[in-house]
Amino acid sequence: MSTKTIIDEIAFTSDGLVPAIAQQHDTGEVLMVAWLNADAVTETLDTGRVCYWSRSRQSLWRKGESSGQVQQLVEMRLDCDGDTLLLLVDQTGVACHTGRRNCFFRAVRDGELVTIADVEIDPEKLYGA
Repeated sequence: MSTKTIIDEIAFTSDGLVPAIAQQHDTGEVLMVAWLNADAVTETLDTGRVCYWSRSRQSLWRKGESSGQVQQLVEMRLDCDGDTLLLLVDQTGVACHTGRRNCFFRAVRDGELVTIADVEIDPEKLYGA
């Protein structure tokens, strides 16, 4: 099946985006949620390295291009409506820009929002900021 055929099966939003859940392929850990446009889907499928669309920068964002925390695609799945992607990935290092393994490090417990995961890598070391 061609990349164009796959893209034709994706129900992008009116602004040309589709949400994607990145999940560690071997553990099932949900790492992050981000957006892809058709170019990001194409690049991801063509290279095997996950590429997203940065809404804040309005440009392609190759996961790990500045931090080294790369996501290699193991499998891409479309949900039943084609409007959400599940990216099974092999994550190198941390997935979150805060230096945590995943972006879901806060939980509501007993009516309080608590941090449940520590920073593994100082963001300054990842991004030099």
